[in-house]
Amino acid sequence: MLISLVLPLAQASFQTPPERISETKPMIGDATLFGIFLIVLLLVLLLLRHLAKPAAPAAPRKGRRPKNYIVVDGSNVMHWKNETPQIFPVQAVVKELRARGFTPGVVFDANAGYKLAGRYLSERDFAKLLTLPQDQVFVVPKGTPADPWILAAARDFGARIVTRDRYRDWATDHPEIATPGHLVRGGYNTTGELWLEAAQPEVKAPA
Repeated sequence: MLISLVLPLAQASFQTPPERISETKPMIGDATLFGIFLIVLLLVLLLLRHLAKPAAPAAPRKGRRPKNYIVVDGSNVMHWKNETPQIFPVQAVVKELRARGFTPGVVFDANAGYKLAGRYLSERDFAKLLTLPQDQVFVVPKGTPADPWILAAARDFGARIVTRDRYRDWATDHPEIATPGHLVRGGYNTTGELWLEAAQPEVKAPA
C-alpha cells in the first residue's frame, strides 16, 4: 500500500511542467529517473521492514496473579505422544498439574486448531476441550509465534513453563530460561505413561 502511495509522489516530484520543458537544460534522463525510483523503492522497503518488526508482546490478559500459576506450551505438549498433534497430551498435562496444585494457563499457536481439527480453534474451543476457564487459555494472533507470548506470560506472572522447547532463539531477552527448573520437561515413557519433571507449587511459610 505504501509503495502505491509513494510511487506517484516520486514520479510527480521529478516531472517538469510542460510549459517549462524548454527552459530546463539539461533534461533528466530516463536512466537517472530510474535510479531515483530505485532509491525511493529501497527506502520504502526499509520502512516497511522496520514497521513489520514485531514488538515484545504483553502477557495474555494479565491481572491478579493466579495462585501457583504455571504456563503450558500447548503447541509443544500436543506433540508429546508419538510426535503427532493430539489434544490428549495437553489434557493429561493440565489434569496432572491441577492435581499437583497448580493453576495452568495454556498458550497455543494460531495454527494449532488446524493441526488438531482441520480448522481454526478459538480460546473458547480449547477451553471446552481442556475443561478450563476461558481466561486460562490463550491463542496467539495469526502470523506470530507463540514463544514470545509464552515467555512474557511466564515472566509477568513469575511462573514456570511446561515444554520440551529450549527457546534458544529467545535466550538473550529471557535469560531466566537457563534457571534450573524454570522449564518443566515431560513426555511419555515406553509404557505410554505421562511423566513430568518434579515441579511443585510454591508453599509460603505462615506469616
